[in-house]
Amino acid sequence: MKEGLGARVIFRVVGGPFDGLEISETVIWAVIIAIGLIILGVLAGRKLERYPRGLQAVAELIVEYVYKFVRDTMGKRNMSYAPYIGTLFLFLLFGNMLGLLGFRPTTADMNMTFAMAGLVFIIIQVSAIRSQGVIHYLKHFAEPYPFMIPIKILEEFTFPISLAFRIFGNILAGVIIMELAMEGLKSISLETLHLPFPLLQAVLPLPLNVFFDIFEPILQAFVFTMLTMAFISKAIVAHPGPDDEGDIPEPGPDASFSEEDLIVGGADYSEVRSYGERHAG
Repeated sequence: MKEGLGARVIFRVVGGPFDGLEISETVIWAVIIAIGLIILGVLAGRKLERYPRGLQAVAELIVEYVYKFVRDTMGKRNMSYAPYIGTLFLFLLFGNMLGLLGFRPTTADMNMTFAMAGLVFIIIQVSAIRSQGVIHYLKHFAEPYPFMIPIKILEEFTFPISLAFRIFGNILAGVIIMELAMEGLKSISLETLHLPFPLLQAVLPLPLNVFFDIFEPILQAFVFTMLTMAFISKAIVAHPGPDDEGDIPEPGPDASFSEEDLIVGGADYSEVRSYGERHAG
C-alpha cells in the first residue's frame, strides 16, 4: 500500500478503539520470527536426552556458545543476561537476513530499530539502578563535577539513538543498493541486450547478495549485541554497589587473583588500581 523507503502497510484497522492503526510488513515479520523462535525453543527442549541429537544438539551448541560469549564479555556474575542476549542476537539475525528470501528486513524500518534500542536503554537503566542503588545511580550524573549533569544525561540518551540509527542505516543501505542493482541489471538485460528475460539478474547480483544479505546482517546483529553487553556491563560496574564491598582479595602467598580477574568480576578502575598498588608493595 505504502510506497517509498518506508515499510509497506499490509492492512489498516477500521473501527473500534484502534481505528486507523496501520500494520506494516515489519510488524508481521517480527511476530513471525518471534513465534518461530518460540516454537524452535519448545521443540528443542521438549524431549531432552542425555546424549543430544538433532535439534537438541544444535540448540545446546547455540546455548553453550551464548553463555560462554556472555561470560567472557560481561563476567561470570552477569550470566543472568545470557538468555536475553541470545534471543536478541537471533531475533536481529533472522530479521536482518529476510533479504535472502526477497523480503524487506525488519531492521530496515526505523520503528523497529528504535523499539529495540529503547528496550536496551530500559534494561541498562534498570540494571544500573539495581546494581548501584538509586542514590549511587543519581550521584554518578554529577561526577566528577556537578556541571557535568546535562552532559551525562545527554550521553545516556544518545547511546540508544546512535544504536538504532547504526543498524537501521547499514541495513537500509543494503536494501537500496540491492534494489538499484537489480533494476539496473533488468534494464540492461531487456532494453540494452534485448534478451527475452532479465538474465543478468540471475548471476551478477550474487556477490552483492552474499555481502548485503549474509555478511552484513550477521555483522550488524553482532555489533548491536556487543554494544548492548558493553553498556550493560558499564552501567553495572560504574560504581560498586553495597554488596561489592570487601570483594577485593588482599595480596598474600595464597592469593590467586589478577587484575584481569577483578575486571571480569566487576571491579571498577579505582579498585583495580588500589589492588595493584598493594600487590606491588
